[in-house]
Amino acid sequence: MKELFKFLKELRDNNDREWFQANKERYDVLHKEHIVMVQELIGRIGAFDSEIAGLEAKNCIYRIYRDIRFSNDKTPYKTHFGAYMTGFGGRTSPYAGYYLHLEPGNSLVSGGVWCPDPKMLKQLRQDIYNSMDEFIAILDNKDFKRLYGGLEGEMLKRMPEGFAKDCPHEEVLRHKYYVVSSMKSDSFFDKDGWMDEVVNNFKVLQPFNTFLNYTMGEFFGKQ
Repeated sequence: MKELFKFLKELRDNNDREWFQANKERYDVLHKEHIVMVQELIGRIGAFDSEIAGLEAKNCIYRIYRDIRFSNDKTPYKTHFGAYMTGFGGRTSPYAGYYLHLEPGNSLVSGGVWCPDPKMLKQLRQDIYNSMDEFIAILDNKDFKRLYGGLEGEMLKRMPEGFAKDCPHEEVLRHKYYVVSSMKSDSFFDKDGWMDEVVNNFKVLQPFNTFLNYTMGEFFGKQ
């Protein structure tokens, strides 16, 4: 992990093709080690979430090459390693899953449903509304709150159409996506047992993902 963070720091300071090509062998070694690490994570998550069992790391790991076609930022490489693990298609899946983001000064473990399309978001809000007590119990779990705090990201200024303005926990329904994260320091990954802690963090996250994926299954089943 120290070599990975060292490489990413240097890449951040030298984000161009010339530097990357000169250091391609370093990247190739780190990339292979990352695949092995993510495969181990998949196996350990699969022990408590059967949907994850059998996933292949290569289908969960994001490319380091940025798509710069429509971006004002023309730097060619991402300065992080990321993997999204869900039993419904890996990194390309809209389903809730487990995300590990490795970036100097900005590492995290995360999960949930990111940027759902409008129809999907409407279904998520409706099912959360219908089972609000169950959803709030997940968010209020002491281990969940200690690790993840609460829902993050953009919110509507007003209640979405179809919901009463004075309904309980209205702030939950105003979210545009349902994601939580736990930030990790660089030193967190210096510990021998960092993967054990990440696995435990993901175990705490499982009820949140399971709740959301019940809705996702319903949504796709109706299409």
